[in-house]
Amino acid sequence: MGIFVTVAVLLFIGAIYFLGQKQQLFSKTFHLVGVFKDIGGLQVGNNIRFSGINVGVVEDIEQISDSAVRVDMQIDESTRKFIKKDAQATIGSDGLMGNKILLIMPGAVSTQAVKDDDTIHTAPQVSMDQILANVKVTTDNTSKITADLSVVMNNIKEGKGTIGKLLMDSTMAENVGSAIVNIKQGAGGFKQNMDAASHNVLLRGYLKKKRKAAEKEKKEKSDQ
Repeated sequence: MGIFVTVAVLLFIGAIYFLGQKQQLFSKTFHLVGVFKDIGGLQVGNNIRFSGINVGVVEDIEQISDSAVRVDMQIDESTRKFIKKDAQATIGSDGLMGNKILLIMPGAVSTQAVKDDDTIHTAPQVSMDQILANVKVTTDNTSKITADLSVVMNNIKEGKGTIGKLLMDSTMAENVGSAIVNIKQGAGGFKQNMDAASHNVLLRGYLKKKRKAAEKEKKEKSDQ
């Protein structure tokens, strides 16, 4: 009986110590305040995290107006030197469907640490309902785009529209090919005419003067 009582007492003391450590009962702490419009299910006793580390617990929650909720935070004193005046508190989740937690984001500008009983800035949480609503809108838009693309591809396959005719109508393709051949032939004939003109006695002097004038202008520009 004595052994049983001793073991039970030790287990009881261990449980008290474990819970006390979790609730910051046996360590030196300081107090911060944050005011939120919506705490999204945050409860007294939920963890407070700073840089991914559990540094405290939610001490108290109080409704102070129809659009403001005061959250009192009890935080380990050893962390206070890292939490600056411009730090920001927001509410998150411990995992996808876990308990709510309070997250303190480090400040970026201020170099002065917070003091006991300071009120820090807060940011609204991103609710799961908003995320799901945005995902639904994106999914609906993707479905519409896919349906429209399917209609366009069917029209092309059936030879409808300009692109469809170019890709599916053999007559149109032959006409385009013939036009390209004619353009190439015309370009070749134009080059032959220019070559013949350069050898013509009447035009040779004119072309020679034009060439000399161009070379002179180019030389003047290079001298400048």
